[in-house]
Amino acid sequence: MDANNQRIGALSNTHAGNDFEGAARAFFAKQGITLTKNFSVPVGVGETKKPRRFDLGSENPPVLVECKSHTWTQGGNMPSAKMTVWNEAMYYSHIAPDAYRMIFFVLKHYRREQSLAAYYLKTHGHLVPSDVELWEYDLESSSAERLR
Repeated sequence: MDANNQRIGALSNTHAGNDFEGAARAFFAKQGITLTKNFSVPVGVGETKKPRRFDLGSENPPVLVECKSHTWTQGGNMPSAKMTVWNEAMYYSHIAPDAYRMIFFVLKHYRREQSLAAYYLKTHGHLVPSDVELWEYDLESSSAERLR
């Protein structure tokens, strides 16, 4: 199988994503927030709602977390297809129930002194709902910083 699009050092992109979700759960557990994987809530633009599973979530406290461990491409380019995924996540965040704190939790990954999350905010910040928190997680230090 051709694995040209697989993350270097990861068994698969799925494994990389699952590992990152585990790191996110551990981070929030240290903050006193226990999160459940594949947490489902009803979402919709109008009266009609359909269940959608967010990567992590909790009823008490009410919080939803979308995790993305995307990186710059090997050549240092912006991963355009992944940015589309981030935009979709922002849309679902916008139509999630208002009672929930919404967190977009991403891997800190730099190119030329700019992280992918900082680049996203610079180029796509107009798509980020005002009530969505964007957190950047550093795997090496197991720490996170809120960017907005």
